[in-house]
Amino acid sequence: MPSSDIRAREIAFTQDELSVLLADGRRISVPLAWFPRLLGATPAQRSNYELLGDGRGVYWPDIDEDLSVAGLLKGVQPTTE
Repeated sequence: MPSSDIRAREIAFTQDELSVLLADGRRISVPLAWFPRLLGATPAQRSNYELLGDGRGVYWPDIDEDLSVAGLLKGVQPTTE
C-alpha cells in the first residue's frame, strides 16, 4: 500500500475507544486507555484536533497530545511517561 494512503480523514470517540477513519476507507480503533491524556480530556478537548501532514498525524492542542497514524496502525500500545 502506498504510504500516501495511510492518512486520517476523520477522528471519533466512543466512551472506550479512539476511532480513525482513513483516507482509503478503513477504520481503525484503539483503546482510549492507551492514551491517558485523551482519556482524561473533556469531549470539547477531544473534538479540538488538527490533522497534521495531510492526515499522517493528529494533534490535540488543548492537551498537548499528538499521535501518528502509522503508529496507530501498528497497534502497539505507547509507553507512558
